[in-house]
Amino acid sequence: MFESLSERLEGAFKQLKGEGRISEINVATTVKEIRRALVDADVNYKIAKEFTDRVKDKALGEKVITAISPGQLMVKIVKDELAELMGNTEVEVDLKANPTIILVAGLQGSGKTTFSGKLANFLKTKKARKPLLVAGDIYRPAAIDQLKVLGEQIGVEVYSEPENKNAVEIAQNALKHAKQNGNNVIIVDTAGRLAVDETMMTEVANIKAAINPQEILFVVDSMTGQDAVNTAKTFNDRLDFSGVVLTKLDGDTRGGAALTIKYTVNKPIKFVSMGEKLDTLDVFYPERMAQRILGMGDITTLVEKAQEQFNEAQAKKLEKKIRQNQFDFDDFKEQLQQIKKMGSLKDLLGMIPGVGKAVKDLDISDDAFKGIEAIINSMTPEERGNPDLIDGSRRKRIAKGSGKDIQEVNQFMKQFEQMRQMMKTMNKLPGGAKGLKGFGR
Repeated sequence: MFESLSERLEGAFKQLKGEGRISEINVATTVKEIRRALVDADVNYKIAKEFTDRVKDKALGEKVITAISPGQLMVKIVKDELAELMGNTEVEVDLKANPTIILVAGLQGSGKTTFSGKLANFLKTKKARKPLLVAGDIYRPAAIDQLKVLGEQIGVEVYSEPENKNAVEIAQNALKHAKQNGNNVIIVDTAGRLAVDETMMTEVANIKAAINPQEILFVVDSMTGQDAVNTAKTFNDRLDFSGVVLTKLDGDTRGGAALTIKYTVNKPIKFVSMGEKLDTLDVFYPERMAQRILGMGDITTLVEKAQEQFNEAQAKKLEKKIRQNQFDFDDFKEQLQQIKKMGSLKDLLGMIPGVGKAVKDLDISDDAFKGIEAIINSMTPEERGNPDLIDGSRRKRIAKGSGKDIQEVNQFMKQFEQMRQMMKTMNKLPGGAKGLKGFGR
């Protein structure tokens, strides 16, 4: 997402990094290019014009022309304005009520049911809640089955009444069930249509009136661009929802919906959802998104993802082994497993400042570690625990067992040894293995 917009914005800023004198004309030209880039990213022209007018006023007000690094100052101004356009600060879901009732609405195909499963998983694993999923879509044949499959995958109960064709009754009965069974969050998945229609709007409004939800989340398919923004406005006029969820952000989307939906409906984007995996749901952080759009990376999110996999006991054990120069292949494999749990490898690299641009055209598979794991799995337990045992004949056997060339095994062994030497060197520095503490996270 946003690759094209990022490239266009980078091209616009280059005009302020070039040779010669910076002038008001240069700034005006840069701002014009930014406006074109936004419109091409499916941002409404009026919004793009207002945005770039504010950027221009701030740029001239902060004396970009006389600044030592006018290009960098302009990037900061655009970053701040992008974050402001998208809401400026994150707004998490309101969980104060017990039980908290969350109504999920949106068009058919927007990803409501999948999001409902992801939200239940998010609240269960990260907020220590006991959610109940409610199958309130009584029209789509596979909706109940889909929700049940998702519920089984994450270990969350799904309430359904397959024979009942009254969605309001189902929601009311689910609320009673939740109170009797100690569920402190109720997530009601509602029916969608291929387009906004009065029947759908009336049904969702009736459910809202019957169960009085604390949160109404409107799910938007980012791929539909400005159509998504217009649909959100129609829904908001009728439902007065509390927040927006952007789905399919990993698709080939120009990003107009993400940039302008907050401005249009004046409701915060609360979550972003990427892919089908049930752990690919994130709280929406406007400033972090602005940084990523401008190629500035997102170290904060990267660190948070690492900390989610952090196990303090394991880290202390690993630190002790590093201090004693006993880091082995079992430890290495364990670190690979933790990295894999953090998400897509390409997305993770994209969060490192300067790296996202370098890897954007590379095909980095999430199976990139499979070859290394195959080599390690072909070792005996004794070899994994004592790397120094592995001589030439053992390497040949490992290569054959892993289906790799001997050269690949030799290359991996060389890189592993270099890493061990680096750790050995770090041990001799002040602070010792503590300097490598983050490696275990």
